[in-house]
Amino acid sequence: MSQAGERHASWLELFFDLVVVVAVAQLAHRLHHPDWAGAGLFLILFYAVWSVWVSYTLYTNVLGDKARTRSLLVGMFLIAIMAAAVPEVGNDEARDYWFIACYIACRYLAAGNFQRSGTFVAAWPSAQLGLGMAPWIASLWFDAPDRYWLWALGAAFDIYFSVQRARHPQQTRAALDHRTDEIRRRELKALQRGRRKPRHVEPARLADLDAAHLGERLGLFVIIVLGEAVMQVVIAASEVDWSTPLMLLALSGFGLVVCLWWLTLQYGLSAVPDASERGLEPYVALPAHFVMTGAIAALAAGLGLLPEHPGDPLEAGVRWALCGALAVYFLASAVVGLFNGADRRWIWLWALPTAVLPLLVGLLGAPLPAWATVACLLAAALWRVAYRPSGGSTMPSPGGTGSSPGGATGPRSDGALGPSADGATGSSPEVA
Repeated sequence: MSQAGERHASWLELFFDLVVVVAVAQLAHRLHHPDWAGAGLFLILFYAVWSVWVSYTLYTNVLGDKARTRSLLVGMFLIAIMAAAVPEVGNDEARDYWFIACYIACRYLAAGNFQRSGTFVAAWPSAQLGLGMAPWIASLWFDAPDRYWLWALGAAFDIYFSVQRARHPQQTRAALDHRTDEIRRRELKALQRGRRKPRHVEPARLADLDAAHLGERLGLFVIIVLGEAVMQVVIAASEVDWSTPLMLLALSGFGLVVCLWWLTLQYGLSAVPDASERGLEPYVALPAHFVMTGAIAALAAGLGLLPEHPGDPLEAGVRWALCGALAVYFLASAVVGLFNGADRRWIWLWALPTAVLPLLVGLLGAPLPAWATVACLLAAALWRVAYRPSGGSTMPSPGGTGSSPGGATGPRSDGALGPSADGATGSSPEVA
């Protein structure tokens, strides 16, 4: 049972997520012949889809029932076009242009939604454009591979701009007040010159974020990418002859997905013990969410390549797609733990070893059959799962870290992600 007044994802938002499911599946297929250039382009394309999803998620979080259905449906259609273009991005210039145009349109539509509502999301300013859009627009006049470097630059600007601005919300408040004063001065001058009737100027306000709702939405995105991993293994296994190596591979692969799900259920989207209790700043949690979900999507793609030859050693590209993705996932979680003041025992004996072990498998595991490689990765994940906080429960309690689907945490009233200090889930009007 949910608490009275607690918001959950609406049917419209869940319908919106369907197109993201398709986009993640399309992205995973891009890694069926992995190399470093392909992995880099995969990461950029994943960021584009993720950033659009975050922009619309923050919009529905802030506006609630006042969010415009038409705007979400248009955004959904544009993401569908992006997803359809994904397989040929990098091979077909026309698909590149379609992807760029729809991405820019999605971001501008989301920004326009916030502008009409008179709110500004200080927790993640790139949801309302920023410097990151300029390289994407400029890329329309560049050929590959320069075009893709501009996309990467745009993504880097987005993250850097949001992190820097979110760390100093008082500066954002001052900038919004200054902008409002400037508009009012222009309106006053127009009145004095008798040019037109002045319009009423409402001061821009910092948006409130609903803690429970945002935590649930972030957790649902984790479930989407985990679902892709399950689907990749099941579909690939259904198309080959069943054998003992395949059974071992399926068992190890499914166990690995369950471990990642369990860490999210137990500790929240960051997979860091007690992170939700202490609180995660949004400028830490959102980049970590991008990196960790991108890593799971890459892991899903790697798992889908294994059932065809489960008893044979893996190609280097496939082996690194698996091992590198899991290492990045655990390393991002360890970094979040450092930011959040996690227990040093957990960092040194669980977080860092589980980030290093997949890298060792990637370096030394060339002779291993596919199923054994995945079994080694499962062992690393099980070691992380085996951690027990001293004096703490191993299961999330209702209303605690695991109260939202996926155990995701939401933003607290002090601007961090996690339950409020007073146990409430709402956020202050001054910080979001």
